[in-house]
Amino acid sequence: MAKALRVASWNIEHFKDDPGRADRVLGALKAVRPDVFALYEVEGKGVFEPLVKAFPGYQFHITEGAQVQEILVGVKGGITGFFSQRLEFQIGQVSLRPGSLLTVTVAGVHYSLLFLHTKSSADPIGLGLRDAQFQKAFPLKEVLDAQTADGRSNFIVLGDLNTMGLDYAKGIAIAADAEITRLAAEAGKVGMRLLSKSHPATWSNGSRSRYKPADLDHVLASTHLAFKALRGAEVEVLGWPLLADTTARDAWIKQYSDHGLLVFELQKRAAAA
Repeated sequence: MAKALRVASWNIEHFKDDPGRADRVLGALKAVRPDVFALYEVEGKGVFEPLVKAFPGYQFHITEGAQVQEILVGVKGGITGFFSQRLEFQIGQVSLRPGSLLTVTVAGVHYSLLFLHTKSSADPIGLGLRDAQFQKAFPLKEVLDAQTADGRSNFIVLGDLNTMGLDYAKGIAIAADAEITRLAAEAGKVGMRLLSKSHPATWSNGSRSRYKPADLDHVLASTHLAFKALRGAEVEVLGWPLLADTTARDAWIKQYSDHGLLVFELQKRAAAA
């Protein structure tokens, strides 16, 4: 089956005016040869020059608003894309990131990718806002389904979804795994599924952190879509998870990001009659 898109998704943790780090990060991103990529936590205009130098011919889109951290999306030249900022994912909180919806057309077939950076917090407010953001994504799938000839839109939701569960002061807790399980179940109700990843954790704050590595970054996709196997999974996690040595992991996290880089390759779907 032929490739439709190679996509990369990476939270690069406070990406701003640091030319040395920008060159390292963008060099690693360029090495995976993405047709489409999203970077989360873009904070400074100083990334502009390194970005256009590393990715000549790409088109770029960035969210805007009162929030500090933006989502930047890059699309390779020659790919037709339509971008829109989705304010409903702010859930009435101007400090939260809006969603970034990109619809690309490959061989006459439309694929819609919704990039999200949801609320980060394990307190009740954080979990509630995050869940409300997820509940905005699934009705969008149904809207897109209604606009297709066969009722099956090619829809993908991806990003730093911050699935960290609930740690409540009174001893009431919801494990991160339980939040992920619920997210997958809610996606299943609208014909979507959680894609497998090559590593069980995508975030780490290093060996000296009191927090254990966590599974925060995900890709959900319409159930009929197919993906090429990468390291035995549908989504390849690159970066610190590939390093067995603790010192090497800590150095990578310091030099690049506390999040691993997610990559997947979507296979072409035949155009509906």
